[in-house]
Amino acid sequence: MARMMSDPLVVGRVIGEVVDPFTPNVKMAVTYNSNKQVFNGHELFPSAVTHKPKVEVHGGDMRSFFTLVMTDPDVPGPSDPYLREHLHWIVTDIPGTTDATFGKEVVSYEMPRPNIGIHRFVFLLFKQKRRNTVMSTPRSRDKFNTRKFAEDSELGLPVAAVFFNCQRETAARRR
Repeated sequence: MARMMSDPLVVGRVIGEVVDPFTPNVKMAVTYNSNKQVFNGHELFPSAVTHKPKVEVHGGDMRSFFTLVMTDPDVPGPSDPYLREHLHWIVTDIPGTTDATFGKEVVSYEMPRPNIGIHRFVFLLFKQKRRNTVMSTPRSRDKFNTRKFAEDSELGLPVAAVFFNCQRETAARRR
């Protein structure tokens, strides 16, 4: 239980609001611009996340396939996220020992553009039962539901997750 309380996914309410409790058993590294690795709860500015990141999967094998989901549960703002969730990216059929570029991008990457407050951007990795299990893609990026998507696609609980915080870059931060 002590581990649960210090788990950044619990503290950051990713577990609870986006997915149910799970045990990570695969390593996933998410890196923007080849040098900005995503760590739970760290802040990245919108200008640093305009292009899709490199997402590497470690701990699978060549016979396993994964689905990556990137979502923002804080839309339009964290204090009243009545549009939860906004879908930013889905890649399916990622082979177990590679990165997302080897998968099938079924929903293209949309850069984070938070307007109100600090948003969480969550990367979730699911292990597929077999290749081509994700058949239906969401009709809309709005009001996406990670749990329902995982259930409909028979993905079960995530095997890895990481999130970063992001807020609008203000004019005050001009260099």
